Amino acid sequence: MPKIKSAKKAMRQARARAVVNKAQRSALRTALKRVRSATGAQDAAQAYLAAARLLDRAARKGLIHRNNAARHKSRLASLVRKLTK
Repeated sequence: MPKIKSAKKAMRQARARAVVNKAQRSALRTALKRVRSATGAQDAAQAYLAAARLLDRAARKGLIHRNNAARHKSRLASLVRKLTK
């Protein structure tokens, strides 16, 4: 346990951020799974839009790297394109 006041505060902040990050990462993973498990083209397209929005936000907030977000979006987009054909 930290003894210095600023270290105690940093630990509280880190714990609070970890909770938020975990929830956002979980929501992101769920959205990605929804795109992959979509059966119809319409469902896949809607799920892709929601997932892309979450990916962009996660990259902007620093939850994931921007290249990671771009890679996921690219792969999901190609998957949705295959379903629409």
